Amino acid sequence: MGTGKNKERQNILWNMSGSFCYAFASMVLSFLVMRIVGKEQGGIFAFGYSTFGQQMFILAYFGIRPFQVTDGAREYRFGDYLLHRRLTCALALAAGAGYLFFCGYGRQKATVIFLLVCYKVIDGFADVYESEFQRAGHLHLTGKSNTFRTVLSVGAFLAALVLGGDLPGACVVAVAAQLAGVAVFDVPLLKRLPAVDWRRSPKRLAPLTGAAWLLFVSVFLDFYIFSAAKYAIDAYMDDVASGYFNVVFMPTSVINLAAGFVIRPVLTYLTDDWNQKNYAHFVRMLGMISGLIAALSFLAVVLAWLLGRPVLGIMERILGTAYEGSLVPCHGAFVLVVLGGGFYAVLNLYYYVLVIMRRQRVIFAIYAVLTVVAATLAPALVKSSGLNGAAWAYLWLMVAMAAGFVAGGWHYYQVGKQE
Repeated sequence: MGTGKNKERQNILWNMSGSFCYAFASMVLSFLVMRIVGKEQGGIFAFGYSTFGQQMFILAYFGIRPFQVTDGAREYRFGDYLLHRRLTCALALAAGAGYLFFCGYGRQKATVIFLLVCYKVIDGFADVYESEFQRAGHLHLTGKSNTFRTVLSVGAFLAALVLGGDLPGACVVAVAAQLAGVAVFDVPLLKRLPAVDWRRSPKRLAPLTGAAWLLFVSVFLDFYIFSAAKYAIDAYMDDVASGYFNVVFMPTSVINLAAGFVIRPVLTYLTDDWNQKNYAHFVRMLGMISGLIAALSFLAVVLAWLLGRPVLGIMERILGTAYEGSLVPCHGAFVLVVLGGGFYAVLNLYYYVLVIMRRQRVIFAIYAVLTVVAATLAPALVKSSGLNGAAWAYLWLMVAMAAGFVAGGWHYYQVGKQE
């Protein structure tokens, strides 16, 4: 599967490919659904796919990926991670169904959102295989899996939607394609890797959950904070507004994609430097990555300010005459969201730094405080200022989280050096 520089090149290229396909799909799918079946159904899809479905993905994922990929000492076997993931996926499906049963949505909206929950939960199940690829030193296989599954499921979904014009039916096709992707690619390929230990023990579920639960709660709260503005729009505005805000939100996927290209390939090196107490190299690498993310974020904000209006105007024309004049007035919100996306990319880097340092309690404390702030701030700003209020809420929450993570990362770097 490649050695030396060739393997490292494959890791980088396939990681870029997988990250790009996943982020591109997340960015444009709701836009395409709005174009094909209308703004109302597009808004339902946007909320189900990028907000509530993703929240249930996080429940299935249980925040274990950073723990698994940095478990170089093989504290837990792959079989243990797999058994744990099966249980969390079942829990996510049950939680999604329970929420939709009590939330009071109409039948079609509830059906679409539940199917998207299924789609995302399968994505969460695939993640345990992709994490093991990375832990075994085969990041390129993680990228290949992401690429293959995304192209297959998104292609099948769009084909079904264009041919049938039925959103629930297309979601069923997407779920089937997602299942096929895992069965055809992830399962057989991991079985070919010799170092993977498939043995499992139910007795290890409790300690694994105990080791990861703070990470899970933290990631779950992180996404709630990240999406608090979207939840507020769903609660206090209509499905059309959800669709419009999702379009305005699209650039954050590009920023996170670019940051992921930089962060993912060096996580193993940062982990090794920290564990081996190679602090000088750790700081140099962390500073370099931080600088790259800051530069990319600054460039994105400048481009959003200069080109945002014409880009939003082009999107209106692509969507059709029914959308004329609906997106260009959101230019201010567009710029605010891009700026907030830059801060989110920074905090994502320092989140991993704190995971490497095994400071889960610090991560949890930051998220716990910001969750309370988000639950108050986002609804208040959305009710008072609509989509612009949602954008301001997102920006202020990302600034506060980034400040907490950066301060925590550097503080515990100093603590670690002195221990």
